[in-house]
Amino acid sequence: MFHIQKQIIMSSFLEFKTVRCRDCYKCLRVCPTKAIAFKNHQAQIIEDRCILCGQCTLVCPQNAKVVHSERKEVESLLAGKQKVVATVAPSFVASFGVSDFSVMKIALGKLGFFDAQETAVGANVVTEAYKKILEEGHLKNFISSACPAVNRLIQIYYPKALPYLAPVDTPMIAHAKMIRAENPGYKIVFIGPCIAKKREALESGVIDGVLTFEELSEMFKEKDVVLSEITHIQVNNNEKQLNLAKNYPITNGIIKSFDILPQKYQYLSVDGVDRCMQTLENIESLSGLFIEMSACEYSCVNGPCSLQTCGGNIKSTIDVGEYAHGTAEKRTAPLKIETAIDVNTAYPRIRIDSLPAIEKEIKEILAKTGKYKPEDELNCGSCGYSTCREKAWAVLNGYANIEMCLPYMRGRAESMSYEIVHNSREGVMVADKDLKLVDINTMARELLGIEEFDIKGRNIADFMNPTDFLEVLDTNADIDKPKVHIPKTDKYVHLTINLMKKQNMLFADMKDVTSAVNYNEKLLSVKYETLQTTDDVIKKQMRVAQEIASLLGETTAETKVALLKLKQTLQAEEKGE
Repeated sequence: MFHIQKQIIMSSFLEFKTVRCRDCYKCLRVCPTKAIAFKNHQAQIIEDRCILCGQCTLVCPQNAKVVHSERKEVESLLAGKQKVVATVAPSFVASFGVSDFSVMKIALGKLGFFDAQETAVGANVVTEAYKKILEEGHLKNFISSACPAVNRLIQIYYPKALPYLAPVDTPMIAHAKMIRAENPGYKIVFIGPCIAKKREALESGVIDGVLTFEELSEMFKEKDVVLSEITHIQVNNNEKQLNLAKNYPITNGIIKSFDILPQKYQYLSVDGVDRCMQTLENIESLSGLFIEMSACEYSCVNGPCSLQTCGGNIKSTIDVGEYAHGTAEKRTAPLKIETAIDVNTAYPRIRIDSLPAIEKEIKEILAKTGKYKPEDELNCGSCGYSTCREKAWAVLNGYANIEMCLPYMRGRAESMSYEIVHNSREGVMVADKDLKLVDINTMARELLGIEEFDIKGRNIADFMNPTDFLEVLDTNADIDKPKVHIPKTDKYVHLTINLMKKQNMLFADMKDVTSAVNYNEKLLSVKYETLQTTDDVIKKQMRVAQEIASLLGETTAETKVALLKLKQTLQAEEKGE
């Protein structure tokens, strides 16, 4: 028997609002790593399994996502005495509709930043590091390391692909190292559309804070900073230099950042976690490939915390591409990096604390939901997991519960309803608008004297007078009759017929009142006999009264009055019955 005693560590970067989330499993269905547990019907992120791709935040119908905000920490830095520099992801062009970084730099200055630079400067260094490794040609395949979500995906779930993952920093880390090398005392804040950058920044030790584009937009609104009202100014000479690494936030952008592509490799891009996972599954069967990978479809311009703009991802891709290439007369010379830094790094395997899928325990869990054979496993995906076995593994690890299986719960509910209806001590029938039986329970069969078993589809008229049912259909009003006689069984029932308008069905309930009716009839018979006896007594008394009238006087009259009152009382009771 399986037994789980396991503590699930929840994410400090991404959470769900408790009051808004309840049993829809939509986030789990899109989560590529199934890094979501359900406790008390609430979705919770499992930190050690989560790659922070942010897909769950995009599909939540209740907008229950809560991305950990570092606004207070960043605002505290801006209010301090140390100088704060912003490194801004080049996808700002798509989110803010600004095609001139000088405008962004002025806007950030209004928030208190001492300086602002483009992360693309660091991306340029990363591209040069890639080029050097590619020219050496030692790697069978080469996977870009610019996306922290993809890096973690490989570190946790695809360790066999680690030898192909470029041992190079991401652009954010590379740029932060450059800033620190030039100005050791500066504080550095990264600004971009990515949630995964928050964990990467925390683990790196070179970034002091991370703001998403959503958070930056809020800060601009609160400080009344309007980008469209800021006039362009000449910032520095780098504006005249061509930096193709500004292509990084679009699909195929890393490949476009090379001025010349090294030989020996074929170059392709894969975006979206699902497609990345498909590629990584087969990586060992591939060779001679440079694979640019991004967790987000359309790459960073479609990051989970990007701002939605008119034109969608297609226009965002075009805008970033035009920004990266600029105009020929303005940007002809390639960007030169003066600061030499070491961007080499290692991406070690990350092991997570999950129990293996032991066959015996998996079968025990499957059996709890009525799945004893492979053909019982529907693999419908309604629970959020791709297969019943995958869901059973999640139950084994404490990430899911048995009740998340929709077919099982529906079957159990229907079974309970069936047992309740068919074991009821009242007769129940359901018929369609043509008076054909849809369902009937055992008690109804007994009351109507039906011996056949399979009578569904038969007309009610075959078993009882259908007049009352027709009346309900005709008047569109329910019927309640305290005493209806069933000739075949000589039973009396209290019959109620209700019209179920949404289902366009008739629901009939029959309560056996035969005993009560028989008792009342016996009581009525006794009363009638008593009434007859009383009448006979009155007549006899009147005859005697006439004979001895002289002796009895008024006594005779009083007796007659008393007996008449008794007679009237019994007659009144008879009418009341």
